[in-house]
Amino acid sequence: MELRCKSEAELPDIARIFASCFPEPRVVALYAPMGFGKTTFIKVLANALGAREKGSSPTFAIVNEYPTESGKPIYHFDCYRLKGAIEALDFGMEEYLDSGNWCLVEWPERVEALLPEQTVRLHIKMEGEERIFSW
Repeated sequence: MELRCKSEAELPDIARIFASCFPEPRVVALYAPMGFGKTTFIKVLANALGAREKGSSPTFAIVNEYPTESGKPIYHFDCYRLKGAIEALDFGMEEYLDSGNWCLVEWPERVEALLPEQTVRLHIKMEGEERIFSW
């Protein structure tokens, strides 16, 4: 599927459509260059998935946990600072990925070997002033 976004105001609609495609929690890997809006989209998506608080970038913590109305957390990973899968294993990323909860992963290229086979791969590209979300 492919959705086009002309402004940040359209992100909640894109997030709701994306979330509706997956009725069960998933690992979602977001692929995009620096500055293309991965963190911004994850914050909006976490809200669409029922997060009770506004998300923030886990750049220095590597993982943030957002409580939800259902009581099941959403995990938000920023793997930018990781040197590879070994570092991710050291902090227990595999346990998070196997938890059955939503796991939203920025910079998944750094931990590709750990991602489950059924990971949803979401790509964000720019075409002119539009962001294109495809999965």
